[in-house]
Amino acid sequence: MKELKERIYRYLSNDIGIDLGTANTIVYLRGHGIVVNEPSVVAVNQKTGRVVAVGSEAKNMLGRTPAHITAIRPLVDGVISDFEVTEEMIVYLVKKAEKYSKKMLGPRVVVGVPSGVTNVEIRAVRDATKNAGAREVYIVEEPMAGAIGIRLPINEPVGSMIIDIGGGTTDIAIISLGGIVRSKNIKIAGDKLNSDIMSYIRNEFKILIGEKTAEFIKVTVGAVIPGDALETTIRGRDLITGLPREVVITDSDIREAMSSSIDTLVESTKEVLEITPPEILADVMHRGIYLVGGGALIKGLDVLLASVIKIPVYIAEDPLTAIARGTGIILEELDKYSGVLIQNEDELRAQK
Repeated sequence: MKELKERIYRYLSNDIGIDLGTANTIVYLRGHGIVVNEPSVVAVNQKTGRVVAVGSEAKNMLGRTPAHITAIRPLVDGVISDFEVTEEMIVYLVKKAEKYSKKMLGPRVVVGVPSGVTNVEIRAVRDATKNAGAREVYIVEEPMAGAIGIRLPINEPVGSMIIDIGGGTTDIAIISLGGIVRSKNIKIAGDKLNSDIMSYIRNEFKILIGEKTAEFIKVTVGAVIPGDALETTIRGRDLITGLPREVVITDSDIREAMSSSIDTLVESTKEVLEITPPEILADVMHRGIYLVGGGALIKGLDVLLASVIKIPVYIAEDPLTAIARGTGIILEELDKYSGVLIQNEDELRAQK
């Protein structure tokens, strides 16, 4: 009977996985794979209160809007800071995903959230997704979704370690037997590295640059260990004259700018390993550490971590979409992975 019901629902509604990130939101549609990858930015007209643009269109407006239009990020450090705007963003993304497959009923949705989020934050994500038209909402912690997405044996009695470096937060987690054994959530991630670069260029070169330029510099010449000489030309406002000025930035400048935050990331990884049970630590030493999320693509980060911690470090295949792929796998085998989902308060009360 349950299987028949599942088949009917599958025919009448979509299954959607959402990696709700601070920098980007990635949407997985069952049967189609990843269909949406958009920046988590919304442009709002302050006069009318209406949403003007979402995603890439809104990101292009960052720093270029007139006074009455504000381009905002509704998610800060991986959690909802503006409920109504997040809801509008989820509605837009779900509608965009469902263009690939129109169904009668609202979709069943799995959403990834950072580890260690509070019940209030989980409820906010659940409510925003429900209000966006979802029929059922399941919440999963991002490091767990990432581990499932890169096919780690999370349900087996084997320890796996994953580091998810996103836009707002970095999740460091040890996983075994379908649960997170030890974890740490830190606010050192892509956005913090961007602000480090902006501060460094302001202090060293006396030039003011925007967030988009800092992101471009990080991707182009950002490297945490010395290697090939990299450089790029950037333009900004001279703080002394107030006029535009152009300077050349090298990889050694950016390495110095990011050094403090990268050191904190390495130290936090060591702290998680220090409190890990010895049997699981032995598994991690043998199997290595896996990096997912956009921050995994920072040049030389895997080499630096491996040299300091003395454990092999691997960058997952397509690390940007690992969490979204994980939500998709959970949707396809919901019974198998039901234990990794965060239960809501109503379900917990029903069990009691």
